[in-house]
Amino acid sequence: MDLYVRTLLSAATGFAVLTLASACFPDDTAKAVGVNPTEPGKDWPAWFAQHPQFIADGFDFPVGPPDAAGYYNAQPFGRNLHLGDDWNGKGGGDSDLGDPVYAIAHGYVTRAEDEGGGWGKVVRVVHHFPENGSTRTVESLYAHLDTLMVSEGSWLRRGQQLGTIGNAGGRYPAHLHLEIRDSAGMPLGGGYSHDTRGYLRPTEFIKAHRSR
Repeated sequence: MDLYVRTLLSAATGFAVLTLASACFPDDTAKAVGVNPTEPGKDWPAWFAQHPQFIADGFDFPVGPPDAAGYYNAQPFGRNLHLGDDWNGKGGGDSDLGDPVYAIAHGYVTRAEDEGGGWGKVVRVVHHFPENGSTRTVESLYAHLDTLMVSEGSWLRRGQQLGTIGNAGGRYPAHLHLEIRDSAGMPLGGGYSHDTRGYLRPTEFIKAHRSR
């Protein structure tokens, strides 16, 4: 993935505002055996039915849980064609470097790798949950991480730490880029686009699906 961004530091907050220039951009753990969970068409309802204790019972924020205490959304979904929310510590700059990042809900880790370029270290988690008498599957993506604390095939609980806030190898002042996609296994993408199909507004989604 190639991502070219212009980084501007706000004098007031010390946070990097990322402007699109060009984008091509604890014990409840188990391992999957003989499956490829990122394969398109994966039967997620059946997969989670085999592990019902990990069906999501609500969603919290990925930093300062459950309500993002001590953090602010510095670049919300849609600003500068942004496809996620950028969570920054209220101290600005790199004051939040190394801060913990948590799973927004119970789920299954489909990828935890250094994706390189503007992404840095990324964790992707699939969540399955009841909604309006049926069930629904979404995927959360946590990017620019400094450290990874989970691996592909891990099951996570809501609020379980999965990594720490990073800066994609020094490309930006530290922050967490969070995306929520309305299906699992979409291409990694570039983080910015006019085309928002498949992407949900993270803060709005979390507020509408709070933990019960």
